[in-house]
Amino acid sequence: MSGNDDIAHIEEELPLQDLPLDAWHRAKGARMVGFAGYHMPIQYEGIMAEHGWTREHAGLFDVSHMGQLTFSGEGVDEALEHLLPSDIKGLKPFRQRYSMLLDEEGGILDDLMVSRIGGDAFDGADIYMVVNGATKYDDIGWMIEHLPDEVVMNHMDEQALLALQGPEAGEALATLIPETAALVFMQSGPFVWRGVPLWISRSGYTGEDGFEISVPAGDVVLLADALCALPQVKPIGLGARDSLRLEAGLPLYGHDLTPAVSTIGADLGFAIQKRRREEGGFIGHARVMKELADGPGSRRVGLKIEGRLPAREGAAIYAGDVLVGEVTSGGFAPTVGAPIAMGWVSLPHAGLDEALEIEVRGKRIAATVAPMPFVPHRYRRKA
Repeated sequence: MSGNDDIAHIEEELPLQDLPLDAWHRAKGARMVGFAGYHMPIQYEGIMAEHGWTREHAGLFDVSHMGQLTFSGEGVDEALEHLLPSDIKGLKPFRQRYSMLLDEEGGILDDLMVSRIGGDAFDGADIYMVVNGATKYDDIGWMIEHLPDEVVMNHMDEQALLALQGPEAGEALATLIPETAALVFMQSGPFVWRGVPLWISRSGYTGEDGFEISVPAGDVVLLADALCALPQVKPIGLGARDSLRLEAGLPLYGHDLTPAVSTIGADLGFAIQKRRREEGGFIGHARVMKELADGPGSRRVGLKIEGRLPAREGAAIYAGDVLVGEVTSGGFAPTVGAPIAMGWVSLPHAGLDEALEIEVRGKRIAATVAPMPFVPHRYRRKA
């Protein structure tokens, strides 16, 4: 066995880590599973019930596995514009943007949220970033490799992260912190609750109105208890988080997005503002420009499926006898009342209403390319 094999074996055997709310989840009856290197709650009452509660009321999700980073120092905007294809210089205080890390070939290393802090939050840092939990250590390594020495990156592993999502999330959070009512979609800011400093953004991963709340890990139990004591709020697990984001047409990194696929094919070109397209200067720019001009070879699409049999990740997609793509996410959509999927399909077959077939359990089932989101987004865009 080679040295590399030894390392891989050790990594596989590493025990899962506990989130700051681990005991809290177990006390609530959560079924725990391994995800992104942590014990995480997949469900409490059941995925269908939790999905429906979030669509109608407000669900509390523990997303403390995500990586929370800050950046400061001379030339921080220029440095991050080399790493990210989005407009960082034009990002105003207390606003945030969706963005990505791209590799040299334009493949997607991760998708993320980036915010301009403003004020004295997080020790006066300039930029706050949230990256995916499963990729956070790779992301940190990539950024250390490509950031200049003048820029300081801090991994805030002492912070927990909660997401409060659903049409009653605003009412619920304002009960505890009235000032949050002024936030609109993709706006963020510092708040204080019972003497605890919080950073709250109006954003999320369900398609509903909601918030993401960065809180010191030592105070997260107190906050989670206070939120779940409200009549609008119940704890929600990873299972419903996945079905909610699939209905909302939101990609999951490591499944719908990988280093093998591109920003333009993924239909994420909105994250690359006009100035960045024109000026370039970011890692992966050449592929982005080529695909903007010539189109991508394949595209991420939504798929509506006939019948009741769900198509799962890895299922082959056909146009007649020709293999044209692969399902990357799929399952039953409780709000839609039918199975749906997301996948990558070669460009000639990726148009809306294109009739395709998906191979499930040795059978071909009919599917149609459908617009996303499958369930309309309900973000609060105006005060």
